[in-house]
Amino acid sequence: MSNAPLDLSALERLPLLSRVEDGRVLPMLLWVPGRSRRMISSAPLGGGIGERRWVLNAQVAHGYRRMDPDVHLAGLAARAGAPGSGVGLMTAAPVADHGVASDGGVRALASAGLGVRGWAADTAPGVPGPRPAGTINIVVSVPVALSDAALVNAVATATEAKVQALRDGGVDASGTPTDAVCVAALRPSDGHPAEPFAGPRSVWGARLARAVHAATHQACLRSEGPGRLLAPGGTGSRSGGRVSGG
Repeated sequence: MSNAPLDLSALERLPLLSRVEDGRVLPMLLWVPGRSRRMISSAPLGGGIGERRWVLNAQVAHGYRRMDPDVHLAGLAARAGAPGSGVGLMTAAPVADHGVASDGGVRALASAGLGVRGWAADTAPGVPGPRPAGTINIVVSVPVALSDAALVNAVATATEAKVQALRDGGVDASGTPTDAVCVAALRPSDGHPAEPFAGPRSVWGARLARAVHAATHQACLRSEGPGRLLAPGGTGSRSGGRVSGG
C-alpha cells in the first residue's frame, strides 16, 4: 500500500475519505486548494464571505438531529487534518455519487439528494431550526478574484444553473429545503483586480453556470438512478457541448 500523501487540491479528483459514527462508515470529501481562497457560502460552518483554506462535504446519517452542525463539521475537519478555518457542508445523500464538471477554468462539484424536494415559493409554512439533511451541495472553484458583489452574484448564478439542471432532468422542483453552495475565488493581487461581475452572461459567470449545470445534472442522475432523469438538454439545456464532466 502506498504511503504517499493524498492529493486534496484538485476539486475534480478528490479521494473519498471516511470515518465511523454510531457504528456506520460514512464518507466525506475534503478539498484543500493549497492556499487560502476568498469564499462565499451558505454552509453551517464557515458561512458568509471570508478567507478559507478548505471545504468539507460530509455525509451524515438519515434522520440527523444534532443542533450543532458547525461543531460537528469542525471536529471532522480537524480529525482529517484540515488546516486553519474552512467551510463545512453536510448531506444525507451519498457523496460518493457526486458530479464534477469544468468550463474555461471554472470547476464545480455537486452532491445531490432529492428525497425531500419542492419549489422555493411554496405555500407550506416555514419551520424554525435546521431541516433534516437531504440536500444539493454545490462547490465551485473560480480561477480569478471576484469582488464581494460578484461573489454574491456567483451564488445567484450557481443557484439558477442548479434549477436549470433540475428542470432539464425532468425534476419538478427548484431544490431541497437544505441546499447549500460555496464559491471559492482567488484573492485579489497587485495588477490583478477583482472581477466585478459574475452574472450568467458575464465571462466568468457563464462558465460557472455551465459547470454547475453539468455537475448538478450528473449528481442528480447518479442519485436518482438510470431512467429517472432525462438526458441533459431534454427540455432545453443550453450547455452546447462546451462543458466537460468527470
